Formats: sequence, structure tokens, C-alpha cells
Amino acid sequence: MDTVLVTGGTKGLGFSISKKLVSQGYRVIVVGRKSSEECQNWLKSEEGAAFEPFDFQETSKIHEFCQLITKKYGRLYGVVNNAALGLDGVLATMHESEISKVIKVNVEAPILLTKYLLRPMLINRRGRVINISSIIGSTGFNGLAVYGATKAALNGFTKSLSREVGKAGITVNSVAPGYMATSMTEGLEGDKLASIKRRSPLGELVNVDDVASIVNYLMSEEAKMITGTIVTVDAGSTA
Repeated sequence: MDTVLVTGGTKGLGFSISKKLVSQGYRVIVVGRKSSEECQNWLKSEEGAAFEPFDFQETSKIHEFCQLITKKYGRLYGVVNNAALGLDGVLATMHESEISKVIKVNVEAPILLTKYLLRPMLINRRGRVINISSIIGSTGFNGLAVYGATKAALNGFTKSLSREVGKAGITVNSVAPGYMATSMTEGLEGDKLASIKRRSPLGELVNVDDVASIVNYLMSEEAKMITGTIVTVDAGSTA
């Protein structure tokens, strides 16, 4: 059974990805600062998943964390870099500490995590790295300049790393969701939500399960010839 690690896997999109991968026969290591109640209940009845706590603001401890994971679960087949901070605010008034925190969690952490978990994949000469990006990395959005910059950085990381590890049978891809029907959009009402839906040719928001299905496909053998690309899942809003 292939083992996959999913960061930010206890709620929202990450939880949906974790459940989807387990349903397809993968053993999944769900990583988060703490487990959600929903995730805890799921883990009690699911033998194909395990929870490991970690705070990706602590980048100095990532190497040690990866050693623990490899020792406990063996060489991984896949990594899904989903954990991210989405602090919004106009750049001119955003505190430097907030900027640093977003860059650390959204860029430095996934790069370091991938660095250390890649080594066992290189030995096995097979593996999958999937980075969860966002359409904001290419379209931009008012009040999300730093977040958008981190997602654009993740896309650049995807493309370059795919060239480094391709000959070892490892694929590296980004998945860029559009607006999703999650707790993040529950606060959007009236004209704002309507305008987002109107922008989409399909006239609706993307569901987390739609994005999880794409991650599952990229993880599969069927996607072995797909690497260095950014797969957009946005109900066509950027068309």
C-alpha cells in the first residue's frame, strides 16, 4: 500500500483530499496543528489513515519531523502540500510579522518538507508531489498580495522541481482551485457571491470534492505523464 502525506489535512480541502485518497486505497498521514472533531471521528473508524501533529510555522523542526515520519511509516509515495495561511490585508498596512508568517508557511515550509521527503522517493525512483496553489497566484486579488505571491512562488517551484526529479520517475504538479464552497466563502453574501458565480461559465462555486478528485488523479498511475503543470479547477472562472 502506497503512503501519502497530506498537510493541512484535518479540515476543508485537505480533509476532503485525505478521505478521497484513503477511499482509493492509499495509506494517508494527515498532518495538522491539531485534529478537528470531524477528522477525529473519521480516524476512529478508518484504518487507512493516521494523524500526526505539526505546526509548519516551526520550519526549523521540519527535518526532524520528516525523519520521524520516514522511520514510523517508511518511504512515502506522495506528498500533498496543502497547508497554507490566507491572511488578507492591504499590503501598505500589513505588519511585517504577518508577511513573514505567510511566506514561511506557504512557501518555505512546503519547500523544506518536500526536500526531505523527496530523498526516499529518489531511492524508490517513483513518487508524486502535489502542491495546492490557487488561481489568485495568476489572477491576483485585492487584499491578497502576499498570499498571491506565495501561490505564484509555489507554481514556480513546481515547474523547476519537476525538471530536477523527472528522470527518477517522480512527478510534480500544482492544483489551482478557484473559489470553493468552504467555510472561507460562507461569509460572502448577496452581490459579492453572485458576481463570483456569474464569472463562472458553470454558474457555481467549485466543491472541495472536485479538487480532491483532481489530486487523486494526479497521484495515480494514469497521470504518470503529467508533470510540471498547473491544473486549474475553478468552474471556468478564469476562462
